[in-house]
Amino acid sequence: MTHCALWRRYKSLAFGAFAVAAFVGGPFQAKADDYPNRVVELIVPFAPGGGVDTEGRVIAQKLSDALGKRVIVVNKPGAGSVIGVRDAAKAAPDGYTLLMLVTGASLPANTGYDLEKDFTPIGLIASIPIVIMSNPSVPVKTMSDIVALAKAKPGTVTVGTPPAPTLNYFGAEAFKGQSGADMTIVTYKGTGPLTTDLLGGHVMIGFNTLPPAIGNIKVGKIRAIAVAAPQRLAAVPDVPTTAEAGMPGLDIVQYYGLVAPAGTPKPIIERLNKELRKIVMSEDVKKRIIADGGGPVASTPEEYAANIHREEGKWAALIKKLGLVVY
Repeated sequence: MTHCALWRRYKSLAFGAFAVAAFVGGPFQAKADDYPNRVVELIVPFAPGGGVDTEGRVIAQKLSDALGKRVIVVNKPGAGSVIGVRDAAKAAPDGYTLLMLVTGASLPANTGYDLEKDFTPIGLIASIPIVIMSNPSVPVKTMSDIVALAKAKPGTVTVGTPPAPTLNYFGAEAFKGQSGADMTIVTYKGTGPLTTDLLGGHVMIGFNTLPPAIGNIKVGKIRAIAVAAPQRLAAVPDVPTTAEAGMPGLDIVQYYGLVAPAGTPKPIIERLNKELRKIVMSEDVKKRIIADGGGPVASTPEEYAANIHREEGKWAALIKKLGLVVY
C-alpha cells in the first residue's frame, strides 16, 4: 500500500472513530455506564457555615448514600459566588464535578461563563427567602424602624450581606432604593461570617438566610424583623412578611439547585436527577429544608433550566431599573 493510500486509510478510520464518539455522546459517554467509580466533588461557591453550605452538605451526604461513592463538598468562596461557579464551568463534563447553584450567579458583567450555555441543569432543591435581621441592641423592631433610624442618622446604619451577585445584596440595594434611606452596605464572603458579625454587633442589620441564624433567633441573640417572601415561614411564624411590614414588592426568594458542566452525558444527568428528586422529597430532607426556612422543590432538568432563565432575567431587569453596575 502506497504512502498516500495509507494516509487516506488513516483519515477514514479517524473520521469514523470521531463520528462514533459523537454519536454515543463523546469521550465521556463510555464512562457513564459505571458512574460513579470515584469521589464526586460538589462545589459550594460560598464560605462554610452559611445557608448554601448547610444545604449542600445535606445533599452531598444523601447523594453519597444513593450513589455508593463519596460526594464531598468543596467550598470555593469569593466574588459573591463567581469564583466557584467559574471553576465549575471549566471542569471536565464527566459528572465528577457538580455545582450548588444559587439564583443570581449570572448577573455580574465579565464573569467568564454563561449559565445557560456552560452548564447543564440537574434539578432544583429548594426555594430560600431572605430574612431581614438585626442585632438585638439596635433599636429597631420593624422595617419602618430601620428606615426611621437610617433617615435620622444618614450613613450610620450598616447592612450586612454577601456581595453581588447574591440576591441578599440586590435585595439590600432594592430596600435602600425603595425606602430612600441612606444606609451603608457591608459585604461578607457568605452568610456564615455575616451571622458571626451580626451576633457580635459589628454590623447592625443583616440580609441573611435562616439556616446560619435560626438557633440564635430562637434564643433571642438575633432579632428577625421580616421575611422577604409572599408568605410567612413555618420556621418563624411570628415574623411578618415584608409586605405586612410596609414594604410591598420586596420579595427576595433565591433558588438552590444542582448543575453540571455543559456536555455532561445525559445518562449521568438523568441518574443524578432521579436520585436528587428522591432526596428532596424524602421526609427527613423536606423537614430539614422547611425548618431552615425554605420550601423543598423537586424538578426535572428542563424545569430547572426554565427557572434559571426566568429568575436570572427577572433580577437582571431589577438591576437595570436600580441603575446598578455589577462587576
